[in-house]
Amino acid sequence: MTQELTTSLATEPARPSEGPGWWRDAVIYQVYVRSFADSDGDGIGDLRGARERLPHLAGLGVDAVWLTPFYASPQADGGYDVADYRAVDPLFGSLGDADDLVRTAHELGLKVIVDVVPNHSSDQHPWFREALADRPGGAARARYHFRPGRGAHGELPPNDWESVFGGPAWTRTTDPDGAPGEWYLHLFAPQQPDLNWDSPEVRAEFDSVLRFWLDLGVDGFRIDVAHGMVKAAGLPDIGRTEQAKLIGSQVLPFFDQDGVHEIHRSWRRLLDSYPGDRIGVAEAWAPTSERLALYVRPDELHQAFNFQFLKCPWDAAAMREVIDESLAATGSVGAPTTWVLSNHDVVRHTTRYADGAGGGPERGLARARAAALLILALPGSAYLYQGEELGLPEVTELPDELRQDPAFFRTSADGQEGQDGQDGFRDGCRVPLPWTRSGDSYGFGPGGSWLPQPGDWAGLSVEAQTGDPGSTLELYRDALALRRELPGLGDTPMSWLDAPAGVLALSRPGLVCTLNTLGEEVELPVPGRALLSSAPLAYQAGTVCIPPDSCAWWAI
Repeated sequence: MTQELTTSLATEPARPSEGPGWWRDAVIYQVYVRSFADSDGDGIGDLRGARERLPHLAGLGVDAVWLTPFYASPQADGGYDVADYRAVDPLFGSLGDADDLVRTAHELGLKVIVDVVPNHSSDQHPWFREALADRPGGAARARYHFRPGRGAHGELPPNDWESVFGGPAWTRTTDPDGAPGEWYLHLFAPQQPDLNWDSPEVRAEFDSVLRFWLDLGVDGFRIDVAHGMVKAAGLPDIGRTEQAKLIGSQVLPFFDQDGVHEIHRSWRRLLDSYPGDRIGVAEAWAPTSERLALYVRPDELHQAFNFQFLKCPWDAAAMREVIDESLAATGSVGAPTTWVLSNHDVVRHTTRYADGAGGGPERGLARARAAALLILALPGSAYLYQGEELGLPEVTELPDELRQDPAFFRTSADGQEGQDGQDGFRDGCRVPLPWTRSGDSYGFGPGGSWLPQPGDWAGLSVEAQTGDPGSTLELYRDALALRRELPGLGDTPMSWLDAPAGVLALSRPGLVCTLNTLGEEVELPVPGRALLSSAPLAYQAGTVCIPPDSCAWWAI
């Protein structure tokens, strides 16, 4: 029975295709391919497994699926180190599997967005191998950032830039004769050398790569490090350490440079040359909502991730401020805002919201459920990270020997792991999904899973939660069904209503959403007819008690 529910392709009806502008209020589901579903028993998710589970997403009610990289790669950074942008890594299947997935998704009424990684390639990419074999100043090296070192013998990096993963952003090469050579730039792992977007060859190559996947039928691209492709002229020093902490708080000489926008404008022209509303989505860290809005001007990309909201604390005033700033910034350029709570690079929000909450995991889950209803009630597009519809928490206890996050293994000058870069614990949000109550990997695949799943995840599986009206899965299904049915939850305006401190009340055409961020219940006049709530409501004469850390939708 469960097998039919989650993998049958024939019994799921295709939904009507969306018209122009589908992306303006779409709900897009992120599939971290390695951890979504495994078809061949090697413990690693793959494209065929993802295809077999697409009915779950169609039944959930999302509009599109975003797939993390499945290209040929040595997997130094979970596939974000690409060796061949036009080939599927055998770990994940074949090009035929990718084609089958796109076709099946379209049959189910789902759009497909794939990752493109233009800031850097793998060090195993043919271009980089050519560059290492080339002489300083040679044409092959012009595709990357090679520089002589500083110091009497070139023994020091060319500047003080640090890798996002910790440690210097430069690695020194060795010449064919064994002598120390030039240095190359890598803002992430040493196995991910940064491409030089001043090179016409780089620009032409990525135009070709985008066309390759658009011709296969994908509906758009999520652009990894969309803010990082252009570096400041002269590669100037920053003058301080712990630079990863500055990302998203100020413009850096390697991030959010104005020159990236010309690239995105050229890509928008390319996307617009294809039929069917193909889109570009920027993964861009910017210091303000206004600078983020530059990425979604009418002639640039269609969407940009709203990390300002993701980082917002569980506080009504702070949330309202970020919502207002986000809507104002994107509205000024005629673009939709995006809302996201988790992704493959951050601690799951179920756990983030529990930190310091006093109520432990239960409080974190309550807040996560409420936050889901809030973002689905806001104007714009929402992104869901796989497993959040199950209420999955972060897995915080993983053996060091099983971790694969490259930031975990980087060391700073004083030898402390994870210092000066990302914390190195991104594996905790990437643990494979539980689909069934039993089995070696709770239905993830016929074998085990590349990261161990907690024993209590049987009760969080799709099978366990399906049909349980109090489950997080059914809450998401109900919310997404209502979002599709209610025209007021589309690409329409919103306004704030008066509410007590700690409570947010917003109005959409035909609907009111109330969010209580406090640790105790709040009594309010009944706003309308209750449609959906993240926790049971209690009524008195003309009033309703909104439980702590909960959200409700009301028809008006």
